[in-house]
Amino acid sequence: MKKNKSLKQKLSSNEITIGSWITLGNASVAEIMTKAGFDWLTVDMEHSAITLYQAQQLIQVIELSGVAPLVRIGENDSTLIKRVMDAGAHGVIVPMVNTKEDAVKAVNAVKYPPVGQRGVGLARAQGYGLEFEKYREWVNTESVVIVQIEHIEAVNNLDDILGTKDVDGFIVGPYDLSASLGIPGEFDNPQVVEALLRIKQIADGHGVVPGFHVIPPDIEEVSKIINKGYRFVGFSLDEMILGQTCLDKMREIRQGIHDKHRD
Repeated sequence: MKKNKSLKQKLSSNEITIGSWITLGNASVAEIMTKAGFDWLTVDMEHSAITLYQAQQLIQVIELSGVAPLVRIGENDSTLIKRVMDAGAHGVIVPMVNTKEDAVKAVNAVKYPPVGQRGVGLARAQGYGLEFEKYREWVNTESVVIVQIEHIEAVNNLDDILGTKDVDGFIVGPYDLSASLGIPGEFDNPQVVEALLRIKQIADGHGVVPGFHVIPPDIEEVSKIINKGYRFVGFSLDEMILGQTCLDKMREIRQGIHDKHRD
């Protein structure tokens, strides 16, 4: 039987991977989304009410369903990174990485010595203490570190950030990037367009995977991003997919009722 590629292997071979964000701390939500065919799912601990305990439950469901579980942590904090990795996350997405020092700090928190500086604990990831050696080998070769580029300072320091050893890729946060320029949400503004162009041009000179989070559940926008060369693509998030689907279907139903009565 052919063994499925890990997320790390897919990123290393520059394959297109599609994932999404989970902001609702319910295991059923995660289980439903794993059946959709995503390559990875990210538990969002930055912009949600998800607790560490809930995050571990979501990680368990995602991983046991054969999908790579990632966690977007609330801040670049080594203790929090260590705890979500101990809970079984395959990697982290780290917000507001604006300097090389920020990137090094994130890598050090994920990897054990001699690669990083992560402290050793025995939790779910280590087989509850029964599989530490196996996990030790895995984490330094297969764990994933994705940095978020979401501030103009990060764009200005991008060459150094992407040159950091063991950074696997980056993902653009378009809303915060535009906000850092004083024009939140104005994605067609020349300043935002120029910043995005600079990001892509600099990224092309490095071996890291370029990523982008398409917030609306819009297939055409995903296609545009992929055509621009992005390979680590976030497709919306659970709340928006649910909300937009409900709105669209109810609009269709009400339009059908209206058309029938008009006839």
